[in-house]
Amino acid sequence: MPQPDIEAIAEQVFVALADPSRRAILAALASGGPATATDLAGQLPITRQAVAKHLALLAEAGLVTAEPGERRRVRYRLSSAPMRVAQQFLAALARDWDGQLGALKDHLDQHAGKPQEG
Repeated sequence: MPQPDIEAIAEQVFVALADPSRRAILAALASGGPATATDLAGQLPITRQAVAKHLALLAEAGLVTAEPGERRRVRYRLSSAPMRVAQQFLAALARDWDGQLGALKDHLDQHAGKPQEG
């Protein structure tokens, strides 16, 4: 089975999280549990149509899953797997930066106290 493209998944998560309305939707789902677009529109200062549009993008990024309910009402539930992939991506990036910054610090420490030429 091919390995998912971690960078592509992380990019989708970051794009999804870039919008404050989508972050508010995720926060509402995190605190209140599964909800419909109508439920979310009642809690947030955006229209049901805007909520539905944002939910579609969040679903595409894998951050929410749609669950068919009664009377054709769809409830949305958080899905944390893509967020964990994005966290792994950031952790790897931080390790790379920490390594480079550590090497720079070591280099500067070795050259500290030496007279400057020129």
